[in-house]
Amino acid sequence: MDLQDTATKEKIRIAQINIAVSFVVLALKTAGYFVSGSTAIFGDAVETLINVLTAFTALGVIHFVAMPADENHPYGHGKLEFFSAAFEGGLVFFAGVSILIESVQAFKTSQPVVEIELGMTFIFLASLVNLFMSFALRRVGEKRKSVTLIASAVHLMSDVYTTAGVLFGLLLVKLTQLMWIDSVVSAFVALHLLVEAYKIVRRSVSGLTDEMDQESLKELATAIQKNIKPGIINIHNLRSIRAGTFHHIDAHLIVPEFWDVSKAHKATHDFEKRVVNDYPYDGEFAFHLDPCGRKYCAACDISDCPVRQSPFEKRFSFDSDHMIKSVTESY
Repeated sequence: MDLQDTATKEKIRIAQINIAVSFVVLALKTAGYFVSGSTAIFGDAVETLINVLTAFTALGVIHFVAMPADENHPYGHGKLEFFSAAFEGGLVFFAGVSILIESVQAFKTSQPVVEIELGMTFIFLASLVNLFMSFALRRVGEKRKSVTLIASAVHLMSDVYTTAGVLFGLLLVKLTQLMWIDSVVSAFVALHLLVEAYKIVRRSVSGLTDEMDQESLKELATAIQKNIKPGIINIHNLRSIRAGTFHHIDAHLIVPEFWDVSKAHKATHDFEKRVVNDYPYDGEFAFHLDPCGRKYCAACDISDCPVRQSPFEKRFSFDSDHMIKSVTESY
C-alpha cells in the first residue's frame, strides 16, 4: 500500500473518531449544565460545541488535502490546513465573546447553581474523554505532520484545562455558597478562549504567509547535515513554502567550479533525494547552483580538486541560522 494512502487513511480514521467523541463530550457537558444551571459549565459546553464543528471541518480538510497536486495547484492543497485553523480560531473567538456576555448577565442576576456534585461529575467524565482524545490526535498529528490534527489536539487539551478550572470554581461555590464565583469562573473561561483564538489564528497566518518555521528549519538542517558529501560546499539563501505536509524548498548551492553540468546535476539530485528521505515532511528542492569561484577552498573537502588555491580547513556551518543567510553572512 502507498505510504501516502496509509497516512491519509490514518488521519481520516482519527478525525472520524474525534467527531464521535466530540458528540459524547457535548452530551455530558450539556447534561451537566441542565442539572446544575452553572454558567461556567455552560461556557465549557459551548467550547465543546465548537469542538464538534471543528471536528467536522478537520475531516473535510483532510479529505481535500489528500487530493494530488494538479495544474491549478502545483504544490498540492495543503494550504487549506491553515485556512481550517483560522476558521477554528474564529469559532473559538465567537464562543469566548458569547460566554463572556452570558457570564456578565448571570453575575447581575445572581443565578443560583444547584446539584453541584452531579454537574461536576458529568464534566469530569467529559474531561477524561477529552484528555485521551487529545493524546490520540496529537500522536497521529505529529506522526503524520498534520497541522489540522495538531490544532485539534491543542484545542482539546485547552478544553481539558478549562474544565479543570470550572471544577475548581464549582468546588469553591459548594464550599462557600457564593454563587457569584460561578459567573467569575465563566468569565475566566471566556478570556481563556479569546487568548486561545488569538494563538490559533496567529499560527494559521504564519503558515499562510510562509513565515519561517524554526522547528521545521531545524529538522531540515538535521537532514542536510546527515547527508553532506564532498562537493556540497555551502547552502545559503534557503527559503521554504509550506503547503500542509508538503514543503517546497529553494536555496543556492555552491559546488566545485570544475564539475560539468552532468556531474553537478547528479550530485545535487542524489543529495536532494537523501535529504528528503530523512526529512519528516514530503518535499522537493529547487537549487540554484553557484560555482565556487576558487573562493571557498578552505571550506571544500574534495581531496582531488585540480584548482585548489588553499588547503581545506573546515566546512561551512549547515545549521538553519546560517543557511537562511546570504553566503557572505554565513561564512
